[in-house]
Amino acid sequence: MKSTSIIKIIIDMLMTVMLLFLMGYQLWGEMAHEWAGAGILILFLAHHFLNRHWYVNLFKVRLSPMRIFQICVNLLLLIAMLAQMYSGIAMSRHIFSFLSVPGSMSFARRLHILGSYWGFILMSIHLGLHWNLFLGIAKRKAGKTNSSQSVRIFLLTLGVLIAAYGVFVFMDRDFLTYLFLQSEFVFLDYGEPLWSFYLDHVSLMGLWILLSYYLSKELRKLRSNRKFAKKQNV
Repeated sequence: MKSTSIIKIIIDMLMTVMLLFLMGYQLWGEMAHEWAGAGILILFLAHHFLNRHWYVNLFKVRLSPMRIFQICVNLLLLIAMLAQMYSGIAMSRHIFSFLSVPGSMSFARRLHILGSYWGFILMSIHLGLHWNLFLGIAKRKAGKTNSSQSVRIFLLTLGVLIAAYGVFVFMDRDFLTYLFLQSEFVFLDYGEPLWSFYLDHVSLMGLWILLSYYLSKELRKLRSNRKFAKKQNV
């Protein structure tokens, strides 16, 4: 694997970990939250610099259903991340407090809620679109052993269980309320155990990764079937 590809994977993994960290604002405190936000800003810029060719070739490649889905997810994620960054800087009391950012605190707070919750979902979907890459790495590491089929079955079963629990978490933590800004304030349980919070959010992330992964597989099959049908008609 090329060094650039390895760097991209590391950056993506760090962004995922930091996003989970940022979701737990009440567990780490305001200062840590701001430093993590500044860190993900740097990683975000590095990620887009390393993947700048994607924007260059945005509409040069033929638009298939999979390509359209990918473009929509990536552009919506970009908007969500920009909303988080602007609102986070506007509300900053420590790292970016010296900046005079236009806009009211009320507007920044609402924007931060939208950016955070949509960003979490869209980041998970984005990971699902590239899950083949991680599965390919895992397969190469495992090799063609007699137990590889058993391992795949185990991982699939585990993924389904995680996703099922993720559905419960989505409802239990009122994600729809925050995704559609039905409340301007997020309920934060400062006494919640760290393991409980991250078990829930990793499961919720797993749900959207699984849905995105299998949807992308179906969209790729749709494209392959169309190509096959065209060959048959020639």
